[in-house]
Amino acid sequence: MSEIDYIDDDEQFIDEDPGMDEEQIESIARLAIEDAVDFIDNTVSPGRAEAAEYYNGEPFGNEQEGRSTAMTMDVRDTVQAMLPSLMRVFCGSDHVVEYAPQGPEDVEIAKQATDYVNYVLNQDQDEAFVSIMYQCFKDALVKGSGFLKYYWDESDEVKTYELKGLDDQALAALNADPNIEVRMLSSSASNDQVDSQTGQPQVLHDVSVIHRTVRGKVKVAAVPPEEILVSRHARSFADADLIGHRRYATVSELVEMGYDFDTVTNFQTEDDDFTLYNVEARERMLSEQDNRDYSDDPARRRVLYVEAFMQIDVDGDGIAELRKLCCMGPNYEVMRNEPADDIPFAHFCPDPEPHAFFGMSIADLTMDIQRIKSAVLRASLDSLAMSTHPRVGIVEGQASLEDVMNVEAGGIIRMRNPGAVVPFTLPYVGQSAFPMMEYLDQLKENRTGISKAADGLAPEQLQSSTLMAVQQTISAAQQRIEMISRLFAENGMTRLYKGLLRLIIQYQDQPRMIRLRNQFVPMSPDVWNAEMDVVSNVHLGRGSDQERMGMLQQVAQKQEMIMQQLGPQNPMVSPTNYYATLTQMLELAGFKDINRFFMDPTQAMQQMQAQAQQQEQQPDPNQQLIQLQMQALQVDIQKKQAELELEREKMMREDDRRRDKDEADMVLKAAELEARYGAQVNIAEIKANADRDREVVRQIAGAVNGQV
Repeated sequence: MSEIDYIDDDEQFIDEDPGMDEEQIESIARLAIEDAVDFIDNTVSPGRAEAAEYYNGEPFGNEQEGRSTAMTMDVRDTVQAMLPSLMRVFCGSDHVVEYAPQGPEDVEIAKQATDYVNYVLNQDQDEAFVSIMYQCFKDALVKGSGFLKYYWDESDEVKTYELKGLDDQALAALNADPNIEVRMLSSSASNDQVDSQTGQPQVLHDVSVIHRTVRGKVKVAAVPPEEILVSRHARSFADADLIGHRRYATVSELVEMGYDFDTVTNFQTEDDDFTLYNVEARERMLSEQDNRDYSDDPARRRVLYVEAFMQIDVDGDGIAELRKLCCMGPNYEVMRNEPADDIPFAHFCPDPEPHAFFGMSIADLTMDIQRIKSAVLRASLDSLAMSTHPRVGIVEGQASLEDVMNVEAGGIIRMRNPGAVVPFTLPYVGQSAFPMMEYLDQLKENRTGISKAADGLAPEQLQSSTLMAVQQTISAAQQRIEMISRLFAENGMTRLYKGLLRLIIQYQDQPRMIRLRNQFVPMSPDVWNAEMDVVSNVHLGRGSDQERMGMLQQVAQKQEMIMQQLGPQNPMVSPTNYYATLTQMLELAGFKDINRFFMDPTQAMQQMQAQAQQQEQQPDPNQQLIQLQMQALQVDIQKKQAELELEREKMMREDDRRRDKDEADMVLKAAELEARYGAQVNIAEIKANADRDREVVRQIAGAVNGQV
């Protein structure tokens, strides 16, 4: 009840847990990392190191001097037999994995996202994506775990170069760039160039330029399995207490990440501490230890750096949140504590174990066979050596020991008495080892599924065999590779593509123009849907390539027949369906750029619609001529109306002038008559009659003008 404070009878407040402080977080992280390091280094890593030794054909340690030390390479042979098929499945097409829309509005976005992510994987990486996948698949087959790490890289890119003969304007332009640091080397007056303003020889500068740029892009890298830390009781990424990446980073790399140089140098590791790394790392770094002297270059010194992803309840609300803890040094001191929304690793395992994070490898299935076959091979070679070079017995003091030890063909052996040298001839019994070797090969085929039938049957095996029997034999031999490919696609590749889509949407906030199918297409990831589903297009368990090609050819023939009989606008097959069939056939044949052969009908329809809209926006020339003629006619009509209006005004003014004159003459006549004869004339009535006639004339003129 100490957590509850009652203010009154109606309200109560619960004191919230303030959460963890930095010391608690660092303590939890240190314990989790140390336990994961102990689990990886002492439990998981020794077995993987042994598998690598078998793959490399290293001695077993039980070799005897004077006996055969030959070894079979069953682990390497099996892995090398699987790799070509896996690389063909995952690198033979540009759309091994694609994004599925969640609604009609996401159809075009899903296509864009698929094209752009494939472009990023194949164009933006420091090394070829094929090489990255090859390393990951080999780790998975040999050591049981292959890891890919994906992240958004915004490290500084520094380029240094020298420029000579710069004038003052060019030097000012360089100094104005905030991303360029200019270091003056020398300045001198030129005898050939004269300043136009001062008339003096122009000063030229030699400078050293340091150009710093920050370019963000998605990076994918194959991570050595021993660098990945996994909590002891983890079953998957979802329930793991800790997933971390442990490596020795250089001081330069950490400074590029934004760490302070002085802080990083406090955690630099001495060269002798590298021997404390696990057995896998020691095997890899044996050739480097003699040349790892970076004492003269502080930027090349190494620092133990761990990126740990842990579920920790930092805010004290009772719900653990995913955090990214960046630690340095052997004590794993936390340098950064950031929230995270994803664990940026993809795990590939050829033989997963139920309810366990780590599974088995192909090496685990073949190491004992390699050891037994090597022992049988050595015994057979020893028997052959003893039969061809038998041991001899001599009577001590009766034969020259020097001559007996001479293995020169035809060499003389000096003896004092006949019979002083007796050969011990042993029969060759190595032929009895051949059935055992065949049995072991058959046992390996049963375990791994890799046999000669996976590459095709020999001519003697094809005799008296039907086509169905041959196809079933080859299909059964490929089932193991198909199962491994399916596991890789549904687990590792799906997680990789989901993580890449999330990274691109989160960090790339500006459109980018890329070259796609010989066209420059703008990509705007900020409007994409980060929750789109990821669909694998690895066609497995559906027959061989020849069978699928034959089926596609039959489908194409049916589509062509329907389109010929019912027309292109039939209810069963559209040009888009036919294009999809042709695309699958070309991808199955190994062609990546489909648009070199056929054009996407959807894009063609869009281009036709755009052209139609442009044509609709452009008016018909005949209509333009009619409109011009109508406009000219309107101008003529308006001109005629103006002329008629002017004539009307002239007529009315002339009529008014004439009437005014007549009225004035009439008044003078009336005045003259009255003065001369004394007659009275009604001038008002005469004016009224004249005004009435004038109004009638105005009405007639207005009516005529209106009709025109």
